[in-house]
Amino acid sequence: MYTMQGQPGPELHTTSENERLNWPTTIVMVLFHLGALAALFMFNWRSAAAAIFLYWMATGLGISMGYHRLLTHRSYKVPLMVEYFFAVCGALTLEGGPIFWVGTHRIHHQNSDQHGDPHSPRDGAWWAHVGWLLFGEAKHSNTRLMSKYAPDLTKHRFYVWLNNYHWLPLVLLGAVLFAIGGVSMLLWGICLRVVVGLHATWLVNSATHMWGARRFNTRDDSRNNWWVALLTFGEGWHNNHHAHPTSARHGLTWYEVDISWIQIKILKLLGMAKSVRVPNVEDVLTRRKAA
Repeated sequence: MYTMQGQPGPELHTTSENERLNWPTTIVMVLFHLGALAALFMFNWRSAAAAIFLYWMATGLGISMGYHRLLTHRSYKVPLMVEYFFAVCGALTLEGGPIFWVGTHRIHHQNSDQHGDPHSPRDGAWWAHVGWLLFGEAKHSNTRLMSKYAPDLTKHRFYVWLNNYHWLPLVLLGAVLFAIGGVSMLLWGICLRVVVGLHATWLVNSATHMWGARRFNTRDDSRNNWWVALLTFGEGWHNNHHAHPTSARHGLTWYEVDISWIQIKILKLLGMAKSVRVPNVEDVLTRRKAA
């Protein structure tokens, strides 16, 4: 396997064969899922509203706009403090630190649905969805290993720190929610919200490589899936993304709802987002239709 710069790098596990269950990760996942179930029996509108708002902040700003379109693909630029804020939001999802997440996703693009892809459905739908995280060596905090795939992030002390302590923002948020709204808000704002966000993001790894339409003939199995897009603020337009990975815009037509793209356009209008990279959509779609 090679890094994004073409230098030899350590092999990441790609299938579940002969892998051992990662007990710390598995235990955490089980506890969070139990907490999510418990939240359903402690409903109140205040806790539900907090969970919805935090879902937008963590999965929307943190993963879609932050970890993915900004840090992984550099499809636009924002002031450094805004970039750091998006990264902290991303850490609130329990999906690991920015160096781990970005490094893993860059490897996915380099080897998409081929040998070396960390989470391809060709190794099984379960493996692509969550198995790749539950089995084998945990790499969430292995900054030295994953920095080989995200050297641009390791230049920032803040990202190195956040990768090593990616769990800390979530713990602090949990304490604040408990102080404000007790157990109900803790379970809704942390457990249920995190579990929904995890499965939504994992569906991009699994469902959008199995179900949906293919506008572009990419070398992988990526597909455009509308219901995953709705859950993930536009990340479900995955075939569009694999065809144009550095584009800040994933939904290429009016009916392909891409909330993250709308938010990036708002930031651009406010003068906060610059160097926004998008393909000439009309030209791309016209050439695709002619082909």
